[in-house]
Amino acid sequence: MITIVLFSVVLVYTGSIVLLIYGLSKVKSFENTGLSPKTKFSIVVPFRNEAENLPILLNSFSKLNYPEDLFEVILVDDFSREEYRVQTFKFKVSVIKNVRVSNSPKKDAISTAIQSAENDWIISTDADCVVNENWLSTLDNYIQLHQVSMIAGAVSYEAKNSFLHHFQQLDLASLQGATIGSFGLGKGFMCNGANFAYSKSFFQELNGFGGNDGIASGDDVFLLQKAIARFPEKVQYLKSENNIVVTKPLDDWKSLFYQRVRWASKTGSYQSRFGKGLGLVVFVGNFAWVLGFGSWVFGFIPFQDILLLFLLKFIVDAVLIYKANLFLTKTKIRLLVSGSLLYLFFSTSVALYSLFGKYEWKGRRF
Repeated sequence: MITIVLFSVVLVYTGSIVLLIYGLSKVKSFENTGLSPKTKFSIVVPFRNEAENLPILLNSFSKLNYPEDLFEVILVDDFSREEYRVQTFKFKVSVIKNVRVSNSPKKDAISTAIQSAENDWIISTDADCVVNENWLSTLDNYIQLHQVSMIAGAVSYEAKNSFLHHFQQLDLASLQGATIGSFGLGKGFMCNGANFAYSKSFFQELNGFGGNDGIASGDDVFLLQKAIARFPEKVQYLKSENNIVVTKPLDDWKSLFYQRVRWASKTGSYQSRFGKGLGLVVFVGNFAWVLGFGSWVFGFIPFQDILLLFLLKFIVDAVLIYKANLFLTKTKIRLLVSGSLLYLFFSTSVALYSLFGKYEWKGRRF
């Protein structure tokens, strides 16, 4: 009886991932078409104690293949220990203080920046990122050719040769694969705030973060889901190698655990029924294998059953990760088997802890 239940759960999980793989294949890549730049951007960067990372990000902005008079950078200081002083650049850079009005520092920071933004198109990214030199030109060309008010983009890691970093790249590839796949199915529900663009007028029409500003995280997904619920035709995913933002992986397991708890804690507040359903299927699929592993340890099911359960799940996961990773990095996937095994226990622990536990983020507890 246990075996039948476990296999049924894993088969539902497998079917869901196959759908995402199909959706991923439906989203076509976009390349610059050489149009003259027209769009004016305001790049918003919330930060807290990022004096080491900000110069690297700003340096990548200085290399953008885009006219300096068509974009500005707004750095929002979320109560850093020391005041950050920015050097002079050809493009406009301003540093403003975050105005806290809710339980979400990042939502407050973005809302604060939008109030002073000079341009209609807002792009949020993170202080520990580096952008492609054609980042803005690709966005501009896409905006000129499509009737769009909100654009989700890809994020990848600059991973070093360590198990922890490779594990995070596998996890991020699966998340990006699910993100792109959901857009391909017309069910977009997830994005990454490190590469997220929308017009200021659209943000205001949606009443900004109103309705979910009591939740500490989710500046990206809640706004996306609100937009898709009201204006699905105005929200699109931009799949382009020139639009990928590269960020740093975390360097210790505790920080990674809390980061994933922060991400998982907002799933229950999703407006998207598809997103909620998929989150439940993924959790139950992972938990089923962990339960099956325990059943094998205690002699309730034979080893060949737990092995088959893992292979069914592993094969579809590997295809999704491979396709997403090929788009994100063009590098060889490493430690896929060992990473997948650990991920089953890691993700289950994260999901269960997110229901009851607190987490740390930027020196604060939530």
